[in-house]
Amino acid sequence: MSKNKNIGTPGRLFRFAIAIALLVAAYYKSSWILAGAGIFVLYESLAGWCIVYHFFGKNSCPK
Repeated sequence: MSKNKNIGTPGRLFRFAIAIALLVAAYYKSSWILAGAGIFVLYESLAGWCIVYHFFGKNSCPK
């Protein structure tokens, strides 16, 4: 499986903000589910690769 970037900069910044919000909510609610979701979204934003985009063939990253 090739992990070429498929998320553009605006999408990565949006996902990063969502990840931070999920991690803060996980901290205040003591929720492992929110923490897991936050870590997953944080990985996507830092790596620039989304598995859902990969399966649907979508690419928002300029070549």
